[in-house]
Amino acid sequence: MRQFDLTPYRRSAIGFDRLFDMLETSTRQSTGDNYPPFNLERVAENQYRITLALAGFTADEIDITAHQNTLVITGKKEEREEDQGRFLHVGIANRAFERKFELADFIRVDGADMRDGMLTIDLVREVPEAMKPRKIDVRSASPRPVENDPIEDHSQAAAAA
Repeated sequence: MRQFDLTPYRRSAIGFDRLFDMLETSTRQSTGDNYPPFNLERVAENQYRITLALAGFTADEIDITAHQNTLVITGKKEEREEDQGRFLHVGIANRAFERKFELADFIRVDGADMRDGMLTIDLVREVPEAMKPRKIDVRSASPRPVENDPIEDHSQAAAAA
C-alpha cells in the first residue's frame, strides 16, 4: 500500500492533528481482515447507522464500548462442548473479532439493536449550541474621540487663542 506524507498539510492546517493521525494509522494497518462485514449509512443529515453482519452471534456475546471518539465492537463466541464433532462443515464464521470506528466530534451512540444476525448501531451528531454558527450584529456608532491626540490638542489651543 502506498503511504502518503501529510507533513506539508500538518504545517498549514491547525487543529487537524487527530485527522492526520487517523489517516496515517489507517494507511499502516493491513486491509486483509474484513470480518465481520459491515455497512455505514447516512440516515439523515445528522444521523448515521453502522450495520454489522454477525450470523451465529447472540446479543450476550457482543460488547459495544464508546470511549471518547472511538467506538469498539467486540464479539466472542462461546465454544460449546455439545457442538464438538457434530458439524460436518462449518462455513459460518464464529471467530472472535474486534472492530473499531473513529467517531467525529459530537457524535454519540444513540442505541444498538440485534435482529436476525444483524447488529445495528445508531449514531447521532449533536453539536452544542455554543459550537453552532451564530450571526454577529454589526453596530453602527459614531467614531470615538481619541484621547491625548496631539493634533486635536494643538487645534483646540489655536482656537482658544
